[in-house]
Amino acid sequence: MYSDIDEQVIIERDCEATLIPFGNKITLKKGEEGHITQALGGSYTVMIRGNLARVEGKDADAIGKTPQTQPWLEEVEPNGRANEKSVWEAMKTCYDPEIPVNVVDLGLVYSCEISDEDSGGSLVKVKMTLTAPGCGMGDMIATEVKQKIEGIPGVS
Repeated sequence: MYSDIDEQVIIERDCEATLIPFGNKITLKKGEEGHITQALGGSYTVMIRGNLARVEGKDADAIGKTPQTQPWLEEVEPNGRANEKSVWEAMKTCYDPEIPVNVVDLGLVYSCEISDEDSGGSLVKVKMTLTAPGCGMGDMIATEVKQKIEGIPGVS
């Protein structure tokens, strides 16, 4: 899903955001004005105070939006194992906040292996790289991939 927009917003409550491209945490203050420049994968890129900041989906209400649904969370194999298609779909909702391309289509994911756990469920191992050496958003992107995969039924 590509969403390159320019929508003015007024911050409705204080919320945490991530400064792009540095990765520093900042607080957007209630009443501040900004512009949504990108809405992809459940997060939002907002131009505010002359900088780009990423607002996570859990804070969508702070910019007047409703969190997006995650349909891949509903699919699980009959044996309780994580659905491989769901894992790839989840990764395709993780976007570089500076460019409107997901980590899979950017070629950042090298491999994805799913194995059964003795305790039940599945272990998912992903090998991926950053968009560029020294990218301040790399940890944030990797964490987003991890969190979205961990939210899939059957992943332990």
